[in-house]
Amino acid sequence: MLYIGIDLGTSAVKLLLMQADGKIEKVVSKEYPLYFPYPGWSEQKPEDWWNAVVSGLEELLSECDKTQVAGMSFGGQMHGLVILDEKDEVIRPAILWNDSRTTKECNYLNEVIGKETLSHYTANISFTGFTAPKILWVKANEPDNFERIKKIMLPKDYIAYKLSGTFCTDVSDASGMLIFDVKNKCWSKEMLEICGITEDQVAKIYESYEVVGTLKKDLAKKWGLSEQVKIIAGAGDNAAAAVGTGTVGEGRCNISLGTSGTIFISSEQFGVDKNNALHAFAHADGNYHLMGCMLSAASCNKWWMDTIINTKDYAGEQADIKKLGENKIYFLPYLMGERSPLNDPLARGTFIGLTMDTSRADMTQAVLEGVAFAIRDSFEVAKDLGIPIERSKICGGGAKSPLWKKMIANILNIKIDVIESEEGPGYGGAILAAVGCGEYASVEEAATKLVKVVETVEPTPELVTKYEESYQKFKKIYPAVKELFPLIV
Repeated sequence: MLYIGIDLGTSAVKLLLMQADGKIEKVVSKEYPLYFPYPGWSEQKPEDWWNAVVSGLEELLSECDKTQVAGMSFGGQMHGLVILDEKDEVIRPAILWNDSRTTKECNYLNEVIGKETLSHYTANISFTGFTAPKILWVKANEPDNFERIKKIMLPKDYIAYKLSGTFCTDVSDASGMLIFDVKNKCWSKEMLEICGITEDQVAKIYESYEVVGTLKKDLAKKWGLSEQVKIIAGAGDNAAAAVGTGTVGEGRCNISLGTSGTIFISSEQFGVDKNNALHAFAHADGNYHLMGCMLSAASCNKWWMDTIINTKDYAGEQADIKKLGENKIYFLPYLMGERSPLNDPLARGTFIGLTMDTSRADMTQAVLEGVAFAIRDSFEVAKDLGIPIERSKICGGGAKSPLWKKMIANILNIKIDVIESEEGPGYGGAILAAVGCGEYASVEEAATKLVKVVETVEPTPELVTKYEESYQKFKKIYPAVKELFPLIV
């Protein structure tokens, strides 16, 4: 049988067709616009997502045996607020995960409601990217739109709704809304009340591998598919990527170098970091995970390459970087503010250490190292919790760079396992579809059988020592300049 994984990203949707044995038959990508109507705002039109999915599915299915397609599932950008009215029409553009307009609402939640109370209700505190502060923002700033809300959705769940007609979400994605009781896997009645919404306005909750419905008849007919094609709940992008890299079960780790960057630690037990520096979420395998998320990762390199030095030759620019661990230039990768572990929406990207002999390669190296150092910030929180991490999988666009993988292995002093498929959330979505259709008994069984490590990047003692010295300097920079950011934003 064939299974489709739909990765609804920030810049594009990637659709993947997978055989039951894990072999990828075809991958299709369709881009859509990203809107920044005001500084710090980030929006997309759900209609653009849907049009891209429809176009992508038509291309993906054009050459396959359509009778073999058994199910579809998702990995999707998290936290985005999608609101529909009673006519199932989108009320306003979706407010995305990297939107920072909700500083006032976050301060209210963290300081007035209180971090301890939030953590008790949801296992997390408020960050500007989360969904609850977005709901409060709409309530305060667009009251007419707020009154029209019939359904509140997350991005991938809008696509599931359009495909199946089922108003659904999954536990991993719901965990990032700040209205979900992560420990008990149910909506928090207290948080719904704080946000001024009802349980009727939020979706039915499923485990990521559960079937939520079947393909709508009109769509099945349009695409030449069976009406019995199953739609499986899917997962937030990081949980789906973790499935796609085999990061399931107890104590496994995955680092994602996508638009955002994450360090993801799977666990069979529910647990919360006492300072809430890491997110405590439900996982797509039926268990839990801790996650540190930085808002700008590979996007920092894209910004530097595409916008600042105006080149697409990523590999060529990295070829001139020779002296690892010896760079005197440092870069704070906070182009969209920062989430884990700083929780500072006002933080900004910063170069420091420039001199007359600073080269283009030095600055490129600083960007790559700055992202790796920021990932280590969250890694250190996990270590302080007593979680032993000796190796990690890696995925995302940045993982295609051999140099960046080498940097991360040595900056974190762990082994980095490179897997056969680099498709991350899309592959994880396809695996969840296969589990939902009964091809495998569990997510862990499927991941164990399908995910294959093809290379391991190991740290070297000399480079680990050099980068340890560099990291100790890096981590002093943000505290030193923190008070300047509110003055320049």
